[in-house]
Amino acid sequence: MTLMTTGNSSRADANRRRILDVALAELLRDPDASMDQIARAAGVVRRTVYGHFPSRDALIGTLVNGAVEAVAAAHAGGRAAAEGPAESVARSTLAVWEVADRYRILVALAQRSVTVQGIRDRLAPVRASCAEVLAQGLADGVFTSPLPAPALAYVHEQMLLTLMEAVNDGLLESREAGSSAAVTLLTAAGVPASDATTLVAKLNR
Repeated sequence: MTLMTTGNSSRADANRRRILDVALAELLRDPDASMDQIARAAGVVRRTVYGHFPSRDALIGTLVNGAVEAVAAAHAGGRAAAEGPAESVARSTLAVWEVADRYRILVALAQRSVTVQGIRDRLAPVRASCAEVLAQGLADGVFTSPLPAPALAYVHEQMLLTLMEAVNDGLLESREAGSSAAVTLLTAAGVPASDATTLVAKLNR
């Protein structure tokens, strides 16, 4: 009985993972993809999808949670390899963008289903980490801003989300967006544009 239960649980977990992977691919292809479309693409019946996710909003919310976890890991990885606040902002932004580019369509979808406040809540730990780096940079004179670190971190977060939307709307090339985002966030923190551009170009070599 225990073996059967374990086997059923493993199959259920595998189905859930497959549905999430397929849902992300389908939503990237068609942001209006329905639960029926996702079920067909995943090779399961509609009831199976609803068994794991009671609504399309619940499915998108789960995908957003996964995206936020990936963004947090990328941000931490970028910071770990950095020397100094400016490089920390640049490296973490470049690392986050590599992950975020895969999930950027979720930003628009999540604002409809998860709510903007829900996105902010999910990103709170990343925002707090950014604020620490910015506070250090402001204290060291590397950054200059009339904003306190927490507010500047919030501005950085909103700029990244807006840049994702710009890529979605065809206003910015995806392959250029990571470097552009890093330079933009550095200049928003008061780093001269020429210095920001040089630093990001160096990190991209």
